[in-house]
Amino acid sequence: MHQFFVEASQIHDKTVIIEGGDVNHIKNVLRMKIGEELSVSNGVDGREYRCGIVGMEENRIICELRFVKEDGVELSSKVYLFQGLPKADKMELIIQKAVELGVYEIVPVETGRSVVRLDAKKAAQKTARWQAIAEAAAKQSRRGIIPKVSAPLTFAQALAKAAPMQVKLIPYELAEGMERTKQLLAGLKEGENIAVFIGPEGGFEEKEIEQAKEYGVQPVTLGKRILRTETAGFTVMAWIMYQLEK
Repeated sequence: MHQFFVEASQIHDKTVIIEGGDVNHIKNVLRMKIGEELSVSNGVDGREYRCGIVGMEENRIICELRFVKEDGVELSSKVYLFQGLPKADKMELIIQKAVELGVYEIVPVETGRSVVRLDAKKAAQKTARWQAIAEAAAKQSRRGIIPKVSAPLTFAQALAKAAPMQVKLIPYELAEGMERTKQLLAGLKEGENIAVFIGPEGGFEEKEIEQAKEYGVQPVTLGKRILRTETAGFTVMAWIMYQLEK
């Protein structure tokens, strides 16, 4: 069943109105017909609204609400991925897969070893592009929300944003053994806000690790092998999903 996102104002009692670019996609790409079913979410409350198409107009699709799935598909905790800015188009892949794995928000971070540096104009353009990728991935994976991709932050700003969160992890090649990592993951509880810091190519500088520790961020190991920046985030997200998924 195809998934689409609408504003909460587009859901009226038993009627759901789909507008914008999705109209063309439904009519001319998917070639859906009156009577066929689809699901929509408002991107906020995590509910899935099952609908049947009852009308097609030039600029909108009119649907009848048939069923509301309350439990949704979201993880029981909000996971924030603080991703050190990688080179080339790796960020697009990271966003796509993190959304599939259940991330709540993705925060691009400029670190000491980040090769990529974005001025305000480029940062705004990149953020808009990244948000569109997050939305497409949310549709594909039938998420109940559209994870936010924030504007890039400095490492200090990222630490301040993560400070109130209950669990804060930072993979680091010199961290203690895997048993410590397993203990921290096994201790995750429903409803916690979880921050995961991933370094860019080259990892974090030692001074950044020390700075992170001052904010209560706990270094963890991902095993005996050195993972690429795009692989490290997927690994941690998959572990967290395994612990929290019902």
